Amino acid sequence: MNIAIQAVVLSGGSGTRLWPFSRESYPKQFLSFTGSGTLFQDTVTRVVDWGAVDSGPFQVLPPLVVCNEMHRFLVAEQLRQLGLEKSPILLEPMGRNTAPALTLAALQAVEQGGNPVLLVLPSDHYVADLAGFQQRLAEAIKLAATGVIATFGIVPDKPETGFGYIHRGADLGGNAFVLGGFREKPDAATASEYLFSGEYFWNSGIFILRAQTWLEEIAAHRPDILEACAQAMALSKRDGDFIRADKAAFSRCPSDSIDYAVMERLAGFSPETPRAVVLPLDVGWSDLGSWPALTSVRPTDHDGNVMIGDVFIKDTHNSVLYSQSRFVAAVGITDVVVIETSDAVLVAHKDRAQDVKAITDHLKKTERSEHVFHAKVHRPWGNYESIGNGSRYQVKRLTIAPGGTLSLQLHHHRAEHWIVVKGTARVTRDEESFLLTENESTFIPLGVRHRLENPGAIPLEIIEVQSGSYLGEDDIVRFEDRYNRLES
Repeated sequence: MNIAIQAVVLSGGSGTRLWPFSRESYPKQFLSFTGSGTLFQDTVTRVVDWGAVDSGPFQVLPPLVVCNEMHRFLVAEQLRQLGLEKSPILLEPMGRNTAPALTLAALQAVEQGGNPVLLVLPSDHYVADLAGFQQRLAEAIKLAATGVIATFGIVPDKPETGFGYIHRGADLGGNAFVLGGFREKPDAATASEYLFSGEYFWNSGIFILRAQTWLEEIAAHRPDILEACAQAMALSKRDGDFIRADKAAFSRCPSDSIDYAVMERLAGFSPETPRAVVLPLDVGWSDLGSWPALTSVRPTDHDGNVMIGDVFIKDTHNSVLYSQSRFVAAVGITDVVVIETSDAVLVAHKDRAQDVKAITDHLKKTERSEHVFHAKVHRPWGNYESIGNGSRYQVKRLTIAPGGTLSLQLHHHRAEHWIVVKGTARVTRDEESFLLTENESTFIPLGVRHRLENPGAIPLEIIEVQSGSYLGEDDIVRFEDRYNRLES
């Protein structure tokens, strides 16, 4: 039997507990913490490239990614780097948790004319043992092909209070168990009981099931979710690489998780007729849910420290030090996290690393931007970085990728002066169109339509000096945009 399989990568998280490295506009799944690919790319690769084990009778379909509007170009670019430009990218108009996300994906898979086994994966997890993971995944796929829903339970090695748990039911043989049920994050005493009993696993958030099986189960248990998602997909639109679910229809969809919408209702069936099963997984898994977790995925020195970037330490123990843009020195500290970026520094005791959310909450309440954007802001055409500002001016460094094009636009409140420092720029200014090369410049008066393009084969670098009464990114009126953006 040739089983068609398709990865469904759920990429809606914001990774706030890894602030300031992870931000809402560029969350942890699109970053590299292990020195190789990003977490997102590693997730895709481990279910598309079956080189580590014999994949068996599997037909591997292009992965389907479910993400939000803000991250769509990050997803497209990181898939392009993997040679997966044809992979469908399904855009959620707003977050509604994992059950609606999977329902959209299952509807899309069936719409393509098949009933593949879906490998539903969070986009931001780490797995050390690739061959072991793929071997267990192959076993789960064969179970799911029969119509049951499989999930992985991570074999715990400590009484962790930061994870939900899965209780195993009757032994089915072959290292699989009837799904006994889910448990919320426990207190320390309960977590110790779970570990000692040997009957509980950490909830991985990974599910393996046929697309049609999910649609049947969601129809039986949460028909309101299926109805809203079906309407959103019926009214969806293609936009280049993206499939846009209809916003009005999807906004009426209730929010619920895969666990509670369906899986809890399938728990506890007899071994003769199981509808959901759990397979233990022990492959060096981590959800990288906080900065101390880096000690499980990065090498440590003889004093238990993880050091990344330009770091110097003396008499320092069991600490995590991460420098992104400048020299960081630590002397005489123990069990501390120090994370430096170009616009923020985090210093926290390792025991309080989960409390980083209090910082991002403060940034939101005070209407600051450091929880959303880095100093370097990525756009589909490249990126820009603020390098200086005052009450009526701002200086930015723009990097436009080869072939990149900013929208045709104007500003009501600011003028701009562009200076080319590397490459060649094509400038549109009202009815004019001309080229600028290195050390040449031009002026864009307030209210003038303009566009900047890179017609060359190397990145174009521009110094942009803005001046005016208001310099916010929302002072943009677009007339044409290659990327069909809804926001700046």
